[in-house]
Amino acid sequence: MASKNYKIAVIGGDGTGPEVVAEGLKVLKAASKKFGFDYKEEMFDYGGERYLETGKTITDQELEGLKKFDAIFLGAIGHPGVKPGILEQGILLKTRFALDQYINLRPVKLYNSAFCPLKDKGPDDIDFVVVRENSEGIYKGMGEFQNKGKPDEVAIQISYNTRKGVERCIRYAFEFTRKRNKRKKLTLCGKTNVLTYAWDLWQRVFDEVKKEYPDVTTDYAHVDATTMWFVKNPEWFDVIVTDNIFGDIITDLGAMIQGGMGIAAGGNINPEGVSMFEPIGGSAPKYTGKHVINPLAAICAAGMLLDNIGEEKAAKAVESAVIKIASTRMKSLAAGKMGYSTEEVGDLVVENL
Repeated sequence: MASKNYKIAVIGGDGTGPEVVAEGLKVLKAASKKFGFDYKEEMFDYGGERYLETGKTITDQELEGLKKFDAIFLGAIGHPGVKPGILEQGILLKTRFALDQYINLRPVKLYNSAFCPLKDKGPDDIDFVVVRENSEGIYKGMGEFQNKGKPDEVAIQISYNTRKGVERCIRYAFEFTRKRNKRKKLTLCGKTNVLTYAWDLWQRVFDEVKKEYPDVTTDYAHVDATTMWFVKNPEWFDVIVTDNIFGDIITDLGAMIQGGMGIAAGGNINPEGVSMFEPIGGSAPKYTGKHVINPLAAICAAGMLLDNIGEEKAAKAVESAVIKIASTRMKSLAAGKMGYSTEEVGDLVVENL
């Protein structure tokens, strides 16, 4: 049987993004040799430097071009020389919306108890996944100012939720819970007691869809209670489904209890199209060029990418290697405290594939 050949778009981005992407690509290359698949990578310069030179974020034509790839591997977007919001909205959100990456998938998994800030919690306790709706809600950017700059100014920000958008996210979460086949428990995380329009819709759709999945146990938790239980009883969770803004908030707390941003990876998923994978820690510009940033999050993102394109064995091997390194070799997951340089951590993962 001929080996598969994939096309991967690579966006190094800003700050330490290119450094961690280089280690992710190093691991991809080793995995392709070991597991017998081929891929071509194409590099793109979307990010702060290009914006400062040309005034361009990402054009509609460039977004069309990304649709011909099997997956996108992203380092980080965020440049100290560019006003906050311009790159995030002009590149990250624009790409997610244009490519209809309506799921943000965030595994929260602890690989080494020593790196967990929670007392008496280990890898058996922290192993869950957050499924975040990624294309609607308050991040849609809808709203208005009234009487801007005046004493009676009003700022209105709208949370926009469609039945179609909510249902496809919830359905994905049920399918994912079933496929994950751990505890087969799906928690809806929301705020039904206060946000009575948006969360009435989410709760109704959740209750309807769950009838089709009798093998999946369901429950509900308010978002504020969810943050509390993440700290107190993270072992309660298997898969969580939530909206865009709540998902954004709780996954950063998830990253901390799994050992920090250095290990946290995420996927922006279009199940019918092109998905994009990234470390979630941001561009960390203060560490640029110092060779001290932890590349494991980017390597885990590369593992998620492999899983998404159908190379499950390679993906499992990458995760196993990361677990081994994190649990036996590294002093810390924090930048500058790992006991190794960025490149050496990449080499360790390759050695242990």
